[in-house]
Amino acid sequence: MTRTALILFAHGARHPDWAEPMRRVRAGVLAQMPGTRVELAFLEFLQPTLRDCVEALVAEDFEQITVLPMFIARGGHLQRDLPLLLDELRQRHPRTRFELAATIGEVESIVQAMARHALTLLGAA
Repeated sequence: MTRTALILFAHGARHPDWAEPMRRVRAGVLAQMPGTRVELAFLEFLQPTLRDCVEALVAEDFEQITVLPMFIARGGHLQRDLPLLLDELRQRHPRTRFELAATIGEVESIVQAMARHALTLLGAA
């Protein structure tokens, strides 16, 4: 069986509490699938970086790594920086399969959840 890990990849910020929603997402996944490997990684400011997270997972013999961008939409970081970084990691670890999931904010169920929340604020729900 292939050892698979999921990395929740976020931008990062200078204040460590900024990552709390991502920690809650991670905890929610682990509550539903105990024993699954789910890690957080950040583009900048917070640790670990995506490179460091991948290095640790590869060292533990994970053969497949799925990266889930925890961004609202695909801006410059996801259009330019992340593909370059993934190409570098694929070259460095040719035996590891890397998959890039759809950006979380562009997944239709997430878009609809945000719309429902906006409607709640307007008193419509």
